[in-house]
Amino acid sequence: MDIRVAAYAVVVDEGRLLLAHWCEAGFDHWVLPGGGLEPGEDPADAAVREVREETGYDVVLDELLGIDSVVYLSDERIVPGPDLHALRVLYRAHVVGGELTPEVGGGTDEAAWFPLAEVDGLRRVDMVDTARRLAGLLPAGD
Repeated sequence: MDIRVAAYAVVVDEGRLLLAHWCEAGFDHWVLPGGGLEPGEDPADAAVREVREETGYDVVLDELLGIDSVVYLSDERIVPGPDLHALRVLYRAHVVGGELTPEVGGGTDEAAWFPLAEVDGLRRVDMVDTARRLAGLLPAGD
């Protein structure tokens, strides 16, 4: 079984959520900006780095929201491979600089702000809703 540790940011501004469009391996879903840790990298540093790479924004982390742990069986994986245990460290963050710029040559091809009321209508990964719940943007039962 593979293990992947990644860090992501929930960035909300003026009632809008910042998301990145994941296009790797033909996948077409919106995700939180973030991604895998480099060897020896602190999760907080990874979240800041990944937001910058995927969106063009500089952020400051406000708080740790939680850690999401999920196991994907090999036949459920988007990118083929053995079973995967994904540990996803989720932070709340806010923008302090930069400008919206899509990633070039990475796993995402676009970044955009979405009104919170419109996020439910997007094709998105399950982690977006997990993070929204942890950030208090969704009722606990949703």
